[in-house]
Amino acid sequence: MTAMNDNEQHAVSLIVGRVRRYKGGPAEGVQIMLVAPDDDFAVQRALDALVKEGYAEAELDRIGEMQEIPDEEPYLSAFQGALEGEVSIITFQLDD
Repeated sequence: MTAMNDNEQHAVSLIVGRVRRYKGGPAEGVQIMLVAPDDDFAVQRALDALVKEGYAEAELDRIGEMQEIPDEEPYLSAFQGALEGEVSIITFQLDD
């Protein structure tokens, strides 16, 4: 087993799902960008950030790695924030 180099750069993970401010409340779409060594750590870190932001429920559907740098806001700023160690949370209204 090799030790992970602390300087090793990880890709930006993208987690997609739905969140609610209170149990049973209206759902909002969510996209979360962050850097983590593996999917499990990424999900836990994302959930912790959502709780800190006041969300009571989260349904996370997909996780993957960003393949390209986004060129539109708010995604570009969220991507840059993730590279700087932040958990970037983007919410949006869902179509009914």
